[in-house]
Amino acid sequence: MEHVVPYLQYLEYEKRYSPHTIDAYRRDLSHFAAFLPEMGEESGMVDFKVIRRWIVALITEGKSPRTVNRKIATLRSFFKYLMKKGLATVNPMEKVGLLKIDRNLPVFVTADKMDELLDGEAVDPGDFKAMRDKLVPELFYMTGMRLSELIRLKESDVDTGAMTVKVLGKRNKERVIPLTAPFCDTLKQYISFKRSTFPGAGLLFILDSGKPLYERWVQRLTDKKLGAVTTMKKRSPHVLRHSFATNVLDNGAELNAIKEILGHSSLAATQVYTHSSLKRIKKVYNQAHPRA
Repeated sequence: MEHVVPYLQYLEYEKRYSPHTIDAYRRDLSHFAAFLPEMGEESGMVDFKVIRRWIVALITEGKSPRTVNRKIATLRSFFKYLMKKGLATVNPMEKVGLLKIDRNLPVFVTADKMDELLDGEAVDPGDFKAMRDKLVPELFYMTGMRLSELIRLKESDVDTGAMTVKVLGKRNKERVIPLTAPFCDTLKQYISFKRSTFPGAGLLFILDSGKPLYERWVQRLTDKKLGAVTTMKKRSPHVLRHSFATNVLDNGAELNAIKEILGHSSLAATQVYTHSSLKRIKKVYNQAHPRA
């Protein structure tokens, strides 16, 4: 298709999307472009019927509704760009709706289990590996940050005096998240020891070799740590993010505050945690109320 390259450049330089997001858009558009000649269509003849056939083909291939909706969102963005730049006169995506998705409640670890994980492990402050392996899951739970955000954290992003950490989120949006005093004390010990062992390493968390962390390593660490306190199958950094949001909401935090800490662009994404809390409230009510 025409105009894909300038569109991707627009996402990179004007919208400031991450390389990961741009690659996903590129793959979706390439897949759609490859579909057109299979149907005997030209790139300039794209209309609602063509897109509908493409969606049907995706469903027939066994693509999940979530995957199909992501591809639909990519095309919506692309044709919106073409209209904005005057490169198209008709937007074929106007009549295209999203597939219905059954929203699953977030998987989370209860507060008492998280306390068991974080408080039940004594760590030698002179053991770099043990301190790092304890701080990584604890920082996830303390802040609700994403895996990609934690991996990119630099020492300079942490202000132990102000008890805050600066996070670079999606679309390069910065947010500042508060930390607790005890956690900052442990973090200062870790940073001091890290500097003496790996002088010049700017990233906050690094491997034993001094190289940057990578996603699979963090996922394995998280799986191991959570496996010590829970038998649930899903044990990932995102579970810790869900655990943070659910548990602070249960303790009375305002939804807007959680939204800002998580870096959500809209309140709708944060509201899923209210459903999770309400489900547990109903369960407790039904178990405890004398007339339930």
